[in-house]
Amino acid sequence: MRLVFPFSAIVGQADMKLALLLAAVDRTLGGVMVFGDRGSGKTTAVRGLAALLPALPVISGCRFNCEPDEPSSACVGVCRHEGPGQTPAPVVDLPLGATEDRVVGALDLEKALTLGEKAFEPGLLARANRGFLYIDEVNLLEDHLVDLLLDVAQSGENVVEREGLSVRHPARFVLVGSGNPEEGELRPQLLDRFGLSVEVRTPDTLAERIEVVKRRDAFDRDPAGFAKAWKSKDAAVRKKVAAAQGMLDAVTVPDAVLEAGSRLCMAVGADGLRGELTLLRASRALAAMETRETVTEADLRRIAPMALRHRLRRGPLDDQAGTSRIERAIDDLLAA
Repeated sequence: MRLVFPFSAIVGQADMKLALLLAAVDRTLGGVMVFGDRGSGKTTAVRGLAALLPALPVISGCRFNCEPDEPSSACVGVCRHEGPGQTPAPVVDLPLGATEDRVVGALDLEKALTLGEKAFEPGLLARANRGFLYIDEVNLLEDHLVDLLLDVAQSGENVVEREGLSVRHPARFVLVGSGNPEEGELRPQLLDRFGLSVEVRTPDTLAERIEVVKRRDAFDRDPAGFAKAWKSKDAAVRKKVAAAQGMLDAVTVPDAVLEAGSRLCMAVGADGLRGELTLLRASRALAAMETRETVTEADLRRIAPMALRHRLRRGPLDDQAGTSRIERAIDDLLAA
């Protein structure tokens, strides 16, 4: 198995790492959008996080990563059911040039017409079910694939229809996108589907830049040795995420915190109510990660920029991400 760069060894990029961990703790957050410079560790962080997650319980031989007690109807005639098993959390890349059939899957019409069998070849969405779907340069994704992803993200189900034949299967995944704003903006409809949005920059201090180069060089020369050196720290992160997942339902959100979150969304002019829901879920996940049973306004303060910066109505004089507007509202409305 190919080794990936350890998540714990990534230098800096605290917001990106926190957002990915929160999305792993509570998958209903809606995923993470990472804007930033090329070579700033976006892909490395996604792959490193996936390697930390516990294995998924699945039906052995299932091509949709179905849970053992909830097989999909699409499995019939497509998958070999060989009893309960486990698989690593899938991380599936969606290439910009992917065809629709490769993404959603393909029906074999010839076999269906000649043999009467509903033959289906699962696509990338099937492989990503219960895992991560990663799209690099998502702002360059073709419009018809954007529309397709919007439908699947809304329903949690992929439907393939060809010539009167239809197959549907679960497609619930954490959507992670990355892109460089200089290469074009992301369609608002898709951007709104991401729960959290963070910005990453190339390290601007000499010490950080040197440390990044040293760690990357050490990994490239001896991946196994480097991974072993960071094994204990990655294990600590894995344990932290698993514990947070276990206590998530026990975390309470006081009405005063909910009110503060709504006031903040109103103050910055966030579109819709997804901002409030994301603040609620991300703050609860943060409290769980820190083994606290109650969400506080301090959690909102930490989460608000990444939960709201991509949901603002921007005026002609606003900065691109609206970060300064959020920071001003936080200072005005939330306790330090």
